[in-house]
Amino acid sequence: MNVALLGKKIGMTQVFDDSNRLIPVTVIEAGPCPVTQVKSLDLDGYDAVQIGYRPQKEHRLS
Repeated sequence: MNVALLGKKIGMTQVFDDSNRLIPVTVIEAGPCPVTQVKSLDLDGYDAVQIGYRPQKEHRLS
């Protein structure tokens, strides 16, 4: 099973750890990611889930 995080990079910042060291971190905007399509082995020959992330203009939708 694959595990992943889908998001958009917002920017960079920094935080201090417990030892007072400066750590660079990436800020990511994540989700919501609704399921838009489910593929099954019986109908499509493979199992998969398609998810959406950001709204699209109507003319880009099929």
